[in-house]
Amino acid sequence: GAVSGILGVLFALAQHDLKRLLAYHSVENIGIITIGLGVGLLGVNMNSPTLAVLGFAGGLLHVVNHAVFKGLLFLGAGTVLRSTGTGHIDLLGGIIKRMPWTGLTFLIGSMAISGLPPLNGFVSEFLIYLGAFKAGLTGGPEAVISALIVIGGLALIGGLALACFTKAFGVVFLGHPRSSHAEQAQEGGWGMKSSLVILAAFCILLGVLSPLVVKSAANVVSEITSLPLEQVRTELATVSTVLTHVVVASLILLGAVVFSIIVRKRLLSVRCVRQAVTWDCGYAGPDSRMQYTATSFAQPLTDLFRLFLRTRKSISPPKGVFPGESILDTETADICEKYVYQPVFKWISSALSRLRWLQHGRLQVYVLYIALTLWILLIWKLM
Repeated sequence: GAVSGILGVLFALAQHDLKRLLAYHSVENIGIITIGLGVGLLGVNMNSPTLAVLGFAGGLLHVVNHAVFKGLLFLGAGTVLRSTGTGHIDLLGGIIKRMPWTGLTFLIGSMAISGLPPLNGFVSEFLIYLGAFKAGLTGGPEAVISALIVIGGLALIGGLALACFTKAFGVVFLGHPRSSHAEQAQEGGWGMKSSLVILAAFCILLGVLSPLVVKSAANVVSEITSLPLEQVRTELATVSTVLTHVVVASLILLGAVVFSIIVRKRLLSVRCVRQAVTWDCGYAGPDSRMQYTATSFAQPLTDLFRLFLRTRKSISPPKGVFPGESILDTETADICEKYVYQPVFKWISSALSRLRWLQHGRLQVYVLYIALTLWILLIWKLM
């Protein structure tokens, strides 16, 4: 689970296509779900009801949460693709001004998948964290090692996911349009917008109402762990109390931010506000090419993990006093696809090609094949 989660988010960081980036985040979240189930099995093995309940509840809740926020993000990416005609991140930019509903709901989904409170993605990961800390404090050496893997893996996954969606949202929706694709962006119809809003609302409600949502998992967790239902409810009630404090603190902080925005707006409404171009380092004519690209934003992290990513770079550097066009192109191939699946499929194709002599286009011989097969089956049945 930890390996899937970390590699999934690392390969997501290196992607240029928005939907491919989200697909790799599915690998990451399946890893988180597997981590949760692993913590639950560790609790069963250690005869620790608290650990078993927290692990299985966190893993199963993350299945639901992932369905909600990943559905939201894929629908948002589909809306962007339909509106602009491209999913290439580096060809987009600034489209939140043209697609505010899509931009806002995509931001909510990005925060949820990054595990930020009080949204739903935080809740399930929080349960798994609690289970890992419980294992580290109460278990033996094996449990401590497992707990360290879980805590370190989840922390790394969460940090990289936050960086990845900062890149995705920032490059796609903020700044200036990088191409004509972004300039022609338009908001989708009410059918598209309502789908996004409903799923974004679920991301918020599942997080804000998490104390109640966690308690509702008691029956399923009890059946999986074979623990008495009342004991499971007691364990989940304790967690719900902690979650209540987290949700209340998050809502207070969010309320303070909203209050500050309102106060600032009212104070500025009675003053003359002057607008000017942002300081641009002395450039007389800044354009969209001076913005961060998705590649340059993620480069410090992708270079740090280049041993796993194996990113291929194609560089045509600027030359001369007045350089012309320069190009930097990066491509990160999937290591499992390149080094596992492709060689295996190539070997299978090569092996099966040796049987090509059986396929020669004569219908009567094909009928003979069928008759021989039926004859062999009949003999095998009678033996």
